[in-house]
Amino acid sequence: MQTEVTAGSERFGAETLPSAFHPRHIHEECGVFGVCSVGTTDVASLAYYALYALQHRGQESAGIVVNDDGVFRSWRDVGLVGDVFPPERLRALGTGNIAVGHVRYGTTGSDNKRNVQPILVNHYKGRMALAHNGNLTNSHELRQELESRGSIFHTTTDSEVIAYIIVQERLRTGSIEAAVSAAMNRLTGAYSLVISSPGKLIAVRDPHGFRPLCMGRLKDGSIVFASESCALDAIGARFERDIQPGEIVVADRNGVRSDISHCGKATRKLCVFEFIYFARPDSVIEGSSVHIARQRAGAFLALEHPVQADIVIGVPDSGLDAAMGYSRQSGIPYGIGFIKNKYIGRTFISPTQTMRENEVNIKLNPVRSVVEGKRVVLIDDSIVRGTTCRRTIDLLRKAGAKEIHMRVSAPPFVSECYYGTDIDDKNKLIANQHTTEEIAEIIGADSLGYLSLQDVVKLADNTQSGFCTACFGGGYPTDIPHDGGKDRFESKISEGKKEEHA
Repeated sequence: MQTEVTAGSERFGAETLPSAFHPRHIHEECGVFGVCSVGTTDVASLAYYALYALQHRGQESAGIVVNDDGVFRSWRDVGLVGDVFPPERLRALGTGNIAVGHVRYGTTGSDNKRNVQPILVNHYKGRMALAHNGNLTNSHELRQELESRGSIFHTTTDSEVIAYIIVQERLRTGSIEAAVSAAMNRLTGAYSLVISSPGKLIAVRDPHGFRPLCMGRLKDGSIVFASESCALDAIGARFERDIQPGEIVVADRNGVRSDISHCGKATRKLCVFEFIYFARPDSVIEGSSVHIARQRAGAFLALEHPVQADIVIGVPDSGLDAAMGYSRQSGIPYGIGFIKNKYIGRTFISPTQTMRENEVNIKLNPVRSVVEGKRVVLIDDSIVRGTTCRRTIDLLRKAGAKEIHMRVSAPPFVSECYYGTDIDDKNKLIANQHTTEEIAEIIGADSLGYLSLQDVVKLADNTQSGFCTACFGGGYPTDIPHDGGKDRFESKISEGKKEEHA
């Protein structure tokens, strides 16, 4: 099997790899999209607009593969969607009947060009493009097994592991969907996939349903798949349903069909942080509005951690809905306490500590007339290291806030995530090093309250949804890896280079 790692017609080989890898940093999710058109259309533009809507899920890189009856054209590069795809580059992808798109934050593998998705593979039965959101917990074992049999990896992602496993199964099965079904018996962990074969578009969700994936339909009958429903809205598609945990959905010119043979084999464990932070508030996941879920989190906070105050404000953007909920439940007026610079990326996912610290000063500006002389309830979605919220509180102090009572619409982070959120070192989590009272003192708050683990699982309207709360100490749904962090494959390459130069 040949794995193609390209940006347009360029090819990235070992000589283009950086001499040093980026330091570890906390990231969030990825976003995937796929469209199967009923005719030859400009599917590249559909993917482009959908990826724009999913940009919040990944700002490291973007890629689109267009399939024109088995002829695959691709462009993938690091950067935001608008930078990676200027008009001339989008036009160069041409027309086709299937497109697969991806925006990325890496949870396994660094953020350089070789790890940009979708992954393209060639094998003697055809070609395949794969976009992945999630993280395998058995990728190390699978990769060792594959390498011992002669497989050569071109990336350092577990997504390429998935591609190899599917291709292995494809060589001994009669169809791509049968290969995907067989591969699922070997994969453990979180994966929402959109896959294009020469003639089919396939959407797959792991049996636990860790990561969201939904299906919609355009007015002409074309089928689309996306990580969030907001991407369907962006291209004028009608939301039809969520892909079930364990389900394989196949779309081609003959229509849509589903394989549910893997459904019900595991407990439902949707990542609860989708509702707290990851997803856009205008998305609907598993039948529940993200906007309403965040308001409910704020209401729970008001009941769990009441305080005498003059105004409730939220940290833009994911803290705003929770602040509204807190205000409504407590009766304390809601106000706009910060103006956000929309051109600065989320500090939660900035690559280095220095960048995180510097960006806060230009990302947020307090509205002095709202907070000056006031007892303020400040709502944010989480505290990871404490750096960002400490600087946010400093801004409020300088703007004249009399008291600052911080409330967090998530429980404390105490454990690593192995399912697609890049929290792979619990020693970096402030809640593992300090008590709530100590954290309040460190960040400069007059008081601090977190949402309880008991209430965080009540955020969704759909009470049938089971949630993964492992990062909050709720226990892991699968066996966890013991083979190092997200950069373990980079470490192997670095060691190999040292041996070559020894």
